Amino acid sequence: MFDDINSLIKPLDLAAMEKCQLRLDNLTKPLGSLHSFEHLALQMAGITGNARPQNLKKSIILMAGDHGVAAEGVSAYPQEVTAQMVDNFCNGGAAINVFAQHVDAELVLVDMGVAADLSNYAQIYHKKIAYGTNNIAKGPAMTREQAKQAVEAGMEIASNEIAKGVRVLGLGEMGIANTTSSTAIISCYAQESVATLAGHGTGISEEELHKKVRVIQTALEVNHPDREDPMGVLSSLGGFEIAGLVGVILGAAAGGAAVVVDGLITSAAALLAVKIAPQVKAFLIGSHYSVEPAHKIALDLIGVPAYLHLDMRLGEGTGAALGMSLINASLHVINDMKTFGEAEVAVAQDGPGALKQSKDVKD
Repeated sequence: MFDDINSLIKPLDLAAMEKCQLRLDNLTKPLGSLHSFEHLALQMAGITGNARPQNLKKSIILMAGDHGVAAEGVSAYPQEVTAQMVDNFCNGGAAINVFAQHVDAELVLVDMGVAADLSNYAQIYHKKIAYGTNNIAKGPAMTREQAKQAVEAGMEIASNEIAKGVRVLGLGEMGIANTTSSTAIISCYAQESVATLAGHGTGISEEELHKKVRVIQTALEVNHPDREDPMGVLSSLGGFEIAGLVGVILGAAAGGAAVVVDGLITSAAALLAVKIAPQVKAFLIGSHYSVEPAHKIALDLIGVPAYLHLDMRLGEGTGAALGMSLINASLHVINDMKTFGEAEVAVAQDGPGALKQSKDVKD
């Protein structure tokens, strides 16, 4: 499936989008005054092939994996926190559990490469490629075959969710030191220096941030990633959870489902997915701008906006859940607001609205 991905992703439904745009223009409001909500409704119409999509089933795919680069001391927390947080997710005690419940999204947990035996957890997908990646400061994170295996696992999970009727997939992750790997990936494509891109991650000190910058620079020097080879970048610098998320994005786009991007780590996965299959971009929806500097740069490189500025830097899919709430609102706009004709309200008599609004539009 991975080898055929570019032929599997179909373009958005332009007829559904045209019909959606006509209704948006004729809802009882000044033309375009709900702006981003209108853009979201229009994008969802194109993705679903329905001019008035509603009651879309949602899930958040949270992939977990450990990183060998954690040995360099680039995180404020020890590596065992990854496995401990997976346990917390399973028991409903994390922020993402609260946020997912808030937007009525199922939380789907996946072990892609946690450095602990999680086989006794029946509620998670077991797709472990290895017990953590290798240290990118000393060599490639994984083999190319492992990267492909992880991507294909993500594609399979996306396909399974779509088969259950899910049409909106949020991206989440957990992995101590994964901001280091993600920043390294983004730096392969950004014009900015590593020092500009790197952030405090889990809350490291300024001294530790300088160390993190040096570690990323070393990883780039040691691995010499080729930006024209996204799978090479992924295998050199990535994590198993990042590779799995690349697969989720590709699989979702191939299955005609929307993908809501969360923070830094998921944006690195989205950037690689777009490099592998450019058509993926049409299915991506940004959620929030993280305080991690590389996050906005990654979204800009992809060409996808985010909508919320909340100074968040948690990950897990929390921002994606909030993005889903915006999608929900946009779908209520297109379905529950009335047109000028339906509400018997006069249309604009001047400006752009006078050219596009008509009391004859009632569907």
